[in-house]
Amino acid sequence: MKSLELASMEIISMVGTARSYYIEAIRSAKIGKFADAREQTRQGDEAFLKGQKVHSQLLQQDANGVLTTVTLLLAHAEDQLMSAETFRILSQELIDLYQQTLSLGNGNNDESV
Repeated sequence: MKSLELASMEIISMVGTARSYYIEAIRSAKIGKFADAREQTRQGDEAFLKGQKVHSQLLQQDANGVLTTVTLLLAHAEDQLMSAETFRILSQELIDLYQQTLSLGNGNNDESV
């Protein structure tokens, strides 16, 4: 397994990318581009799962007694993971809300509900 520092940076990078995709998905939904929002969410999920996989490997190491050091960098990586997961959940809720709102309004969105 890679070093703890490398694994932590990989988590931070992947979930940071995911969070950015989720934010872009919200912005796309806000202007009625729901196909774009779905694609950005898919890309975000892909990046999030990569970060989550590295985190799961670290958890397995810890359970096996291999991982003995917790660093500030690892704590930051876990914080970023939780933040991205929160954005993931909220982005889906906001996308759904924007889609419902636009369908009740003038109906000038790029897809029907």
